Amino acid sequence: MSGEPDEKQPGIPPSSRALLPGLTLACLVVAIISSLGAPLIPTIAAENHVSLADAQWSLTITLLVASVAAPVMGRLGDGPYRRQVFLLSLVAMMLGGVLAALPVGFGPFLAGRGLQGLGLGLTPLAIATAREALPPERMRAGVAMLSTTTAVGVGLGYPVTGLLAKAGGLHLAYWFGAAVAAAALFVSWRVVPASARRRQERLDIAGAVLLGAGLAGLLLALSKGEKWGWGSGPVLGILVAAAAVLAVWVWWELRVAHPLVALRLLGERAVLTASVATLLAAVGMYLLISPVTTFVQTPISTGYGLGGTVIVAGLVLVPFSATSYLATRVVPWLVRRTSYEAVLPLSSAMMLGSMVLFSVARDDIWEIVVVMAIAGAGTGCVFAVMPGYLMRAVPAQETSSAMSFNQILRTVGYSTGGALGATILQAHIAPGKSFPAESGYTIIGVVACAGWVLTAAAAILLPLGRRPRPGPAQHGERTVAMAAVPESAHPRGETG
Repeated sequence: MSGEPDEKQPGIPPSSRALLPGLTLACLVVAIISSLGAPLIPTIAAENHVSLADAQWSLTITLLVASVAAPVMGRLGDGPYRRQVFLLSLVAMMLGGVLAALPVGFGPFLAGRGLQGLGLGLTPLAIATAREALPPERMRAGVAMLSTTTAVGVGLGYPVTGLLAKAGGLHLAYWFGAAVAAAALFVSWRVVPASARRRQERLDIAGAVLLGAGLAGLLLALSKGEKWGWGSGPVLGILVAAAAVLAVWVWWELRVAHPLVALRLLGERAVLTASVATLLAAVGMYLLISPVTTFVQTPISTGYGLGGTVIVAGLVLVPFSATSYLATRVVPWLVRRTSYEAVLPLSSAMMLGSMVLFSVARDDIWEIVVVMAIAGAGTGCVFAVMPGYLMRAVPAQETSSAMSFNQILRTVGYSTGGALGATILQAHIAPGKSFPAESGYTIIGVVACAGWVLTAAAAILLPLGRRPRPGPAQHGERTVAMAAVPESAHPRGETG
């Protein structure tokens, strides 16, 4: 039997036409499940008779579980169990949705949200499946689409879940989440193929424990920093402990035979660029989204607010999703005519423009819509181009693991961006006032602009460094990785 799978082998689905829509549906479900957190926190607190701080755990616990599960799922997804892990994650999201929807108390509700966190590592598995199973002419655009589903889903999920919660209460929104997870499970069961790979490396249990503990501490500090105080002993202690655990994890991953995450690949400029840009872009994305939804709902009586409802705040994100989707159609065309190294700075410049506009023009709802449309296009381009960076440098058998690490960076970036925005606004609330001064939003715009300048600088400067000279084994891995990417996706001047 040859190394290339044919149509009779389990690694190739009967019809690849149904595969990409099925994978896209599953990734959109992940985005929708994510949207069942932050916008519903006030409703969760009211219906469960808990404080807003306790209700915040409905988001925190999902991120904590995801931070542990994603790298484990990614490593398992690089072996023969990818289909099983893919389907089980959808089962967990469906059952978690049912448990969260049942009126059985706040404890079971949090357990359901934790189960849903198991599904947040599904997107890397979908990208690895697309890389392996789709024909080359469809793979590049398909992977770009899957990578941007988070951005697309935010604008779709927020208004839909807001409408459902308003029409039928909190539980209807979670029943909806369970229903879409069930639909995605059925479709995925029909179209997602088994992996063509038959070898499974030993799972790095110690690495998973260390990474999970370190990320759990980091996310806990980010989620509680505003309430406890960023300079408080508990927050500083957790951050120091998390940094120490993550340092030990890095030391361990660089020495273990079969690491959970192949950190040595960060020596490849493409992987390093993608990692740095992903983290900064995720911070910038939520540094805009969270404040915008708050700004739109701020009462007109403050002198600057737009006085919109929760539903209106969700609807202003729809242009963000629409242009993010359009970006997935444009990026492959741009890459063919320029290079990955040109598209990423251009995307950062678009996001920089959106934040400059937000800083100086936000008096009317149409200005916010324009800001979100530009930001959606920039964010969509950033996330659409990331898999190309990784797949040029990462061996095919490391795709799920590499994308899972990239997903972790997104999660940390989202949490950091949300926490940073909330902290800036909190610092601009005068004593006795309920809402921040408008200058707080201007400061957020300036900080975000600085972040996008750093992103553009990283995209330009990191690829200019000298690449490490590959040894025989590394050269072989790189050949495999480049062979998986269509020739037209290679940057000009690089033949692999």
